[in-house]
Amino acid sequence: MHHNAGVKACALIYVSIPSFQPRSSSFIVQVIVDPLFYLLAIPAVTLIGLAKGGFAGLGMISTPLLALVVPPLEGAAILLPILIVQDAISVWTYHRAWSAWNLKVLLPGSVLGVGAGWIFAKYLSNASIELTVGAIALLFVLYAWFGSWRRAYLGHPPAKPQRPHPAMGIVWGALSGFTSTLVQVGSPPFQIHMLPQRLDKFTLVGTTVIFFAILNLMKIVPYSALGEFSLRNLATSVVLLPIAVGSNFLGIWLVRKTPTEQFYKIAYVLMLLIAIALLWQGARGFVR
Repeated sequence: MHHNAGVKACALIYVSIPSFQPRSSSFIVQVIVDPLFYLLAIPAVTLIGLAKGGFAGLGMISTPLLALVVPPLEGAAILLPILIVQDAISVWTYHRAWSAWNLKVLLPGSVLGVGAGWIFAKYLSNASIELTVGAIALLFVLYAWFGSWRRAYLGHPPAKPQRPHPAMGIVWGALSGFTSTLVQVGSPPFQIHMLPQRLDKFTLVGTTVIFFAILNLMKIVPYSALGEFSLRNLATSVVLLPIAVGSNFLGIWLVRKTPTEQFYKIAYVLMLLIAIALLWQGARGFVR
């Protein structure tokens, strides 16, 4: 996988060991201080917070933003502790409404996807993943919109909610786990499975936050094995955490204020924007 040059600028915080240790003993906590990093990291964690509040997909550009200044997997590792804290807030908020059936078919696939992402992390380019996921998401949105337009044109009633076959749930769960592990973009495959079901707004959001909360916990093992949880990365996550938590509560408030029909329209528009952004990022990656 292609890696950009890491950020070299760091703030050094010296923490003394208690007096029973030799006076010279100390350890150093390094925090990224490059202004460009924070210029990109602050909007990245803000978008993640809004996504965790219920507008799934808004945070998909967060890892690509950080990848402009740190290697992609390092950027994902910096974001993961923040995601886990935000997951706890969102699960606590939406735990009363969620779809057990969807989690039963999606989670087994996601385990396979995270495992595959771990295995192939060093062999697949971000560009190839982004182009593939972007193309799938674009086709899904265009198919849904064309079908809706065609039914309206012919005077047919709107499509009825459809529950996918369980096998397809496993497939989309696996793709979500795979792409989330590698580029923190697990939303498109997940939404392709969920949106046609037209679940209640809060059931959709509750299922989303629980699924990705479990998925993010799964990723601790591969990220640790790949050596991405350095002291510097974890300290940087702590610095960004207050902004992330504030935007999380803002997202929760916005979801509650948005009517269900409008919420679904926004979800499809977000999918379209995600698809375009992924195709653009993937194309740029191949040109480099």
